[in-house]
Amino acid sequence: MQFQHPEVLYAFFLLLIPIFIHLFQLRRFQKVAFTNVDFLKKATLQTRKSAQIKKWLVLGTRLLALSCLILAFAQPFSTHEATTGNPQEVIIYLDNSHSMQARGANGPLLERSLQALYDATFDAETISYFTNDSEYRDLSKTDFKQQILRTPYSNAQLKPATVIRKAEQWFSKSRRIDKKLLFISDFQSVEAWPNLPPDLAVIAAKTQPVNPTNISIDSVAASGKATDKMELTVYISAQGVETREIPVSLYRDDALIAKSSVAFSTDGQQKVTFSVANPSAFRGRVAVNDTALPFDNEFYFNTNVSEAINVLAITGEKAAFLARLFGSEEFAFLQQPLEALNYDAIPSQNLLVLYELPAIPKALQNALYAFVEAGGSLVIVPSENSELTSYNAVLRTYGLGAFIEAIASEKQVTNIAFEHPLYANVFERTISNFQYPKVQSYYTIQSGATPVLRFEDQRPFLLQQDNVYVWTAALSDTNSNFQNSPLIVPTFYNMAQQSLPLPTLSYTIGTTNTYAVSVALMQDEIVSLQDSTQRFIPQQQSTANTVRITTTDQPGIQGTYDITKEGETLQQVSYNYNRLESRLQYRDAANWEGVEVLSSVQEVLSELAQASEKNQYWKWFAIFAILFLLLEMLILKFYK
Repeated sequence: MQFQHPEVLYAFFLLLIPIFIHLFQLRRFQKVAFTNVDFLKKATLQTRKSAQIKKWLVLGTRLLALSCLILAFAQPFSTHEATTGNPQEVIIYLDNSHSMQARGANGPLLERSLQALYDATFDAETISYFTNDSEYRDLSKTDFKQQILRTPYSNAQLKPATVIRKAEQWFSKSRRIDKKLLFISDFQSVEAWPNLPPDLAVIAAKTQPVNPTNISIDSVAASGKATDKMELTVYISAQGVETREIPVSLYRDDALIAKSSVAFSTDGQQKVTFSVANPSAFRGRVAVNDTALPFDNEFYFNTNVSEAINVLAITGEKAAFLARLFGSEEFAFLQQPLEALNYDAIPSQNLLVLYELPAIPKALQNALYAFVEAGGSLVIVPSENSELTSYNAVLRTYGLGAFIEAIASEKQVTNIAFEHPLYANVFERTISNFQYPKVQSYYTIQSGATPVLRFEDQRPFLLQQDNVYVWTAALSDTNSNFQNSPLIVPTFYNMAQQSLPLPTLSYTIGTTNTYAVSVALMQDEIVSLQDSTQRFIPQQQSTANTVRITTTDQPGIQGTYDITKEGETLQQVSYNYNRLESRLQYRDAANWEGVEVLSSVQEVLSELAQASEKNQYWKWFAIFAILFLLLEMLILKFYK
C-alpha cells in the first residue's frame, strides 16, 4: 500500500492526546461523611469498575476513529506495479518524420497516433513529449490536448540513440521513480539499436503501413541549357507498385505546360525528359499522382536570369587561353597587364588571376589582401623567373607557405585529388590511364595547404587554401603543355564557378547549402528568403559586391523562395525535402533488446493506464471513522 500524502501520517502522534486524557484522572472526587458506609462501599466498588471498562471502550473507539480519519487524509492506494511499487514517470517521443505520412489500417500513421494521444487519459498532472524538431515539457492536460493535434511533419528524423539520450536528460534523477519512455515511430531504416540505460523502460508502438508502396521524384537535372531551350530530366523511383504507367506533370508557376508518363514494371528508377522553351527565370514544379506517401510527389526547381561571373586576369605574359576559357556568356572577363592595371576594378571582381608576373608590387599586395578578405578568390601562377621574395610575402599572408627554389627538371603531373571540389563532379570514376601533362621547371614549396594536383614524386603542382590557389610552375607553352591538357578547362572553370556559387536548380532541406547573390549591401542591410506564407533571414556574409547565403534546416517547407532586399526580389531559390525517407524500409523493433513492443499506440496507452491505475482506499477509512464515532456515541449513551 502507498500513500498519496504520506506526510499526513505524522498526525498519528496526535493520538497521544486522548490517551493522556484517559490515563490521568482530571476530575477530583469530594469526600462526604456518612454514618452507614458499608453498603455504599460495595456500590462504589461496583460503579468504579464498570466506569473503568466504559472509559477503555470509549478510548478505543476514539483512537480507531482518529486513526481511520488520518489514514483517509493520507489517501492510501495500491497499483498494479508489482515489481517496485514506485510511481512512474512517462515521457513520450513522437516520430513526425515524413515517412509517417504512409497509410496504416485506419489512415495516415501520424494522424492516427496524434488522435490516440489526444483521446488518452493520463494519470499525471503534467505531460512531457518531444518530436524530431520540437520539445514540450510539463504541459497541463488541457495544453497537451491543444498542442498535440497541431504537430506538423518534419524533415528531420532523430536516431534511436539520440532519442534515448534526450529522454535521459528529461527524466528526474530520483531512483524511486520508474522511468518509462513511450517510443512512437515506424522505425524506418534506423541505425543499429542502442543499449538502454538500466533504469529506463522503453515501450515501443510499432506503427507501419499496411501496404508499403511509394512513387517518388528523386531529382531533376538540366542539360543542353541555352537561352531559348533547356532539356529537363526528371528521375522517378517506384517501390511496390503494380505494372502501370505513372503520369508526370511539369508546371511553370501554377500553369501546366507539359505532361508525360513513365512506365514501371519492377521496383527501380526511371526517367522522363521535358524540353523547356525560354528557360531563363523559369519557376518550375514537377508532380506525380501518388496517395501512398505525399511528401515526395512534388519537386521544385528554378532558373534565374543568367548572371555573369567577373574574372580579372592580371598578366605579365600573354594568356590567350584565359580569354578562350572565360569567353562565354557565363563570365565577364577582363584582362589587364600589370603596368596598366586599374586598381579600382579589383573590388568588383569575383576571381583574380595573377598570371606569370615577374614580381608582385606592394600596392598590388595590399589590394589583394583587401580583395581576399572581402571574400574574393585568387589564383597565383608564377613565371619561370619570378622574384620569390614578393611572391612569398603574398603566400605567407594566406597560409600557403613559401617557394624555396626553382628546379629545372621535367616532371609529370600524375596525381589528381578526385574528391576535391574542383573535380568532384568532373570524372565518373577514378582514371588511371589519363594523359598526364608535364612541366619543364617548377618551384619547390614548403606549405601545409591542400594539394589538388601533384607531380609523380608527390610534390605539389596546384595547392589550395580557403579561396586562394597557387601553382608551383609556369603554365606558358615554353614550360608546360598543361594548356593542352583536358584538365585545363574544369580546373579554371570550377575555380571561377566557386568564386561566385550561383543558386542551382534546387537544394535539399536539412543539408548545408551555400550560394551567392550579386548585390552590394549598405551597412545594416540584409537579404531575406520568403514565399507567400513565411519569411526568414538566413545566415549571410556580405562582401563588396556579393552576399554569400548559407542555409541548413531552414526553410522548413519545400518550395521556391524569393531572395529579397527591402522588398525587391533579387533572385529565386528552390528547396526540396530530403528523399531518404521515400524508401519504405523498416527495422523490426522486436530485435531491440530490452524494449517492449506493442502493435499500436492504443495498446501502449492502455498498458500505461493499467500500470498507473490506482485502487483508492480513503473512502473506506472515512466510512470506518464514522462508524467508530457512532459506536462511541452508542457506548456513551447506552452502556451502564
